[in-house]
Amino acid sequence: MSQGAGNIPVLVLKEGTGRSTGREAQRNNIMAAKIVAEAVKTTLGPCGMDKMLVSGMGDVAITNDGATIMKELDVQHPAAKMLVEVAKAQDKEVGDGTTTAVILAGELLAKAEGLLDKNIHPTVIIEGYKKASEKAQDILNAIAMPVKFDDEKMLKEVAITSISSKSINVAEDHFAKIIVDSVKQVAEKVDNKYVADIDLIKIVKKHGKSLAETELVKGMVIDKEIASSGMPKLVDGAKIALLNAKLEIEKTEFDAKINIESPDQMKMFLDEEERMLKDMVNSVTKSGANVLFCEKGIDDMALHFLGKAGVIAVKSVSSSDMEKLSKATGATIVASVKELNADVLGKAKRVEEVKIGDDKLLYIRDCKNPKAVTIVIRGASNHVIDEAERSLHDGLCVVRNVIEDGKIVAGGGAPEAELSKGLKAFAVKVGGREQLAVEAFAEAIEEIPLTLAENAGLDPIDIMVALRAQHEKADSKTFGIDVNTGKIIDMCSKMIVEPLRVKQQVIKSATEATNMILKIDDLISIKGGGKMPPMPPGGMGGMGGMGGMGGMGGMPY
Repeated sequence: MSQGAGNIPVLVLKEGTGRSTGREAQRNNIMAAKIVAEAVKTTLGPCGMDKMLVSGMGDVAITNDGATIMKELDVQHPAAKMLVEVAKAQDKEVGDGTTTAVILAGELLAKAEGLLDKNIHPTVIIEGYKKASEKAQDILNAIAMPVKFDDEKMLKEVAITSISSKSINVAEDHFAKIIVDSVKQVAEKVDNKYVADIDLIKIVKKHGKSLAETELVKGMVIDKEIASSGMPKLVDGAKIALLNAKLEIEKTEFDAKINIESPDQMKMFLDEEERMLKDMVNSVTKSGANVLFCEKGIDDMALHFLGKAGVIAVKSVSSSDMEKLSKATGATIVASVKELNADVLGKAKRVEEVKIGDDKLLYIRDCKNPKAVTIVIRGASNHVIDEAERSLHDGLCVVRNVIEDGKIVAGGGAPEAELSKGLKAFAVKVGGREQLAVEAFAEAIEEIPLTLAENAGLDPIDIMVALRAQHEKADSKTFGIDVNTGKIIDMCSKMIVEPLRVKQQVIKSATEATNMILKIDDLISIKGGGKMPPMPPGGMGGMGGMGGMGGMGGMPY
């Protein structure tokens, strides 16, 4: 609002609009982002703590997975929402390193705040951060170590490093073996490079027993039971037909009138229906199939005939399961029973119905070189199983990254210490005011090993001094923090390794989010609804700021 000629007020923005500009807006955004980063800081590393998240409905989730915490937090502040996006992007792209990315973004913003206080323009900081980020990628590529597809031991260590900070670390060897076996099973070679689609690894959760009973099935597990009790529960040497059609008699689409004048005609009509169903079942058995998966429904009469023929049938199978069955067994999905023949059938050593708790599951075991597999997670409670599934996802992603890229770096804060050292040397070459931004970036990266040490109950300052001193020596690129002893040791000798891709993506996503938040110098929030009449004090409680919208007006939380 401003005073026009003759002191007439001129309204530019709607009344009730909140606005903060310049340093106030920047300080606000940075503070919101720092608070979000603080929330996940304590979950980093093998000694990280867990968070208990209780939803409005009273559902409880116990996790230390950065992406899950960020998704569950109902963040109101717009700048803080950007950090939630960072976590989501990191999770989608590489599946791990979400906590690291959020902590780094928060720290980059904190360092930028110090530079803004020295009157350094945001554009200079953004430019410096960009240069530092590009240089960081070069340093990471230089310190990466190659890994071969057959190096099962190293792949297993990558998986163990990823899941050591999760609650399933009680059975980490068992899980690491399952992760490596499953990813290697679905990996395919394309143009001299391996590609692994981890969507082909189905995860089935059933509570009961313990995490150690989790198993990898070289085939499929389908959460369905056999369609009829008259069918066998187990078939060895299974020949599997996949059908995307109904095994029912189609009702006529148009209005047809059938005049039946005598009981004989009625019998003939019913006999004809039965004969048609028999023909359909004969088409199935003639092809040699003894297991039938159908995406649509199957008539009860057809189920009876299939049972008599000793065929296991499963109806209403989801299309995604049908595709995975096709990849696992080598069967072709056909659109009509007439197309069934020996060539389109898939094979598996055994198909059996297994009762787990109150549920029945169908196991298709030991398919020949299946390109789709299933992991059945067992555990004492649903909370344990849910967290095991989140940890498995991270493990599968990191092993996929290593198989596809063939490159790893050391863990335990070693690459961050090396990046910090490299960027400090690079800052001198950049010169000018941007040098300060590059130096700030180098210091921000050190927050990762610092947090690792802090979460392990070690003295972060002593650890950082020792880590910097070690990295000044030649051939100490792989030295990081042993959180158990508090000593600086060679991470490769301890086999603590991570995929290169995770570290690269951390730098990319954290820098992009930081630069976007730094560019904002004006926060305008339009309050909802039309113009409200003034309320008496104490009236309509809770309407002020429309339930948490106040944060969008740049109000500090």
